[in-house]
Amino acid sequence: MEYWFYHLESATVEGILPGLLEKTRQKGWRALVKLPQDKLIAMDEYLWTYKDDSFLPHGRDDEPLADLQPVTLSASAVNALGHQAVFLIGGTDIENMDGVERCMVMINGRSQDDIVRERKRWKTLKDTEATLAYYQQNERGGWDKKA
Repeated sequence: MEYWFYHLESATVEGILPGLLEKTRQKGWRALVKLPQDKLIAMDEYLWTYKDDSFLPHGRDDEPLADLQPVTLSASAVNALGHQAVFLIGGTDIENMDGVERCMVMINGRSQDDIVRERKRWKTLKDTEATLAYYQQNERGGWDKKA
């Protein structure tokens, strides 16, 4: 499994996540988005309306039939079973990552707490010899691979 860290500078998670989820769907992967409970409802609503001409089919794991959707939103998941991609937002974690191909860790570059917390995660994963990549957003909104 690969861990890709995305250090957001000027964009928000809401500005970046839909595009990453679309790329995940193009790969034919199911995605699990783990985020804090206080962000769950807003993200659910946002993914239905983020574009005038499109939406991302998804479900919340606290509602019926979420397991039938290509994208699952959760504040409580401890198991990523059945998902090939996991997105961790706001310091969340998943205990069981069996079967996951790629885990994307989103870092809010405007939050020192986020930066410190995710540096610790990086170091812990590096110590286990996990496959890691680090992308930092540049001034044009693109991504520069830093590690």
